[in-house]
Amino acid sequence: MIIQTGMRTDIPAFYHKWLLNRIKEGYVLVRNPYNPGSVTRYSLSPDVVDLIAFCTKNPEPMLSYMDVLQPYGQYWFVTITPYGKEIEPNVPDKETVLESFKKLSEMVGTASVGWRYDPIFICGDYSVEWHISEFGKMAEALQGYTDTCVISFIDLYKKVERNFPGITKVQKADRLALGKEFIRIGAKHGMKIKPCAEGKELEPYGADCAGCMTVSAYERALRHSLCVPKTKGNQRNGQCACLLGVDIGAYDTCGHLCKYCYANTNAAAVKENRKNHNPESPFLIGTDMPGDVIHQAVQKSWIDRQIRLDSLI
Repeated sequence: MIIQTGMRTDIPAFYHKWLLNRIKEGYVLVRNPYNPGSVTRYSLSPDVVDLIAFCTKNPEPMLSYMDVLQPYGQYWFVTITPYGKEIEPNVPDKETVLESFKKLSEMVGTASVGWRYDPIFICGDYSVEWHISEFGKMAEALQGYTDTCVISFIDLYKKVERNFPGITKVQKADRLALGKEFIRIGAKHGMKIKPCAEGKELEPYGADCAGCMTVSAYERALRHSLCVPKTKGNQRNGQCACLLGVDIGAYDTCGHLCKYCYANTNAAAVKENRKNHNPESPFLIGTDMPGDVIHQAVQKSWIDRQIRLDSLI
């Protein structure tokens, strides 16, 4: 099975010690975000966890502990965008993250790490021309360290509209202009552009619109075929073919506080939750509460041990 760490928060950046403790203890407890009294216990044994997927803006805190992850397959998406501190107040300097990306790639290999340039929005100084220029600089810096770049345009979730007043969706003409140039620049630097939940709008121009966190991407990282249960589809209401896996994070906990974040309600909620984080707890935030009902997840390995996919590397 796949364990996902990054759809609700950035665990490598802010909670790496907790994750290391959970791996050492061999299990994690995860509250249902919509029914907090319902708790699922997931084993983190490599016997049942085939791959741990990461989405992060700062992998650096984990790089000294990569030996702990050796028993698992890994797939990393590192988001690097060139916005200023008024948009991403607590994200490290982009040059620093680019260097961390390169170190990570050297450790896990290009098949196990991808670059995310998202979300894309047009606002003030952040014009179409600016994005194309900045994307080109980053793509050049990352040449040879990944062959995948995922892009997406900003989604106007209620939380985003509240925390980023005045932001608007990117119009089709701008999406096409950006997409075409990104595809051209990506090809120049050995990267395939994969739009995330954007339909097939950019497919005629050479984008791979089959999804980003797909079974095939995980198989390529693992060098093994996966027998994924048919019930384990994507979690984006049919918008993409991604296999997002089981997320062990929690909403309202990411300290980056990006204005476009869909996972944080507001900075006050994040501050309060982070005060209740204990790296020794099996829960990311807090501990057990009266009335908790703990369910043991049914888990098994999905790897087909008889088929190695070395031809995909």
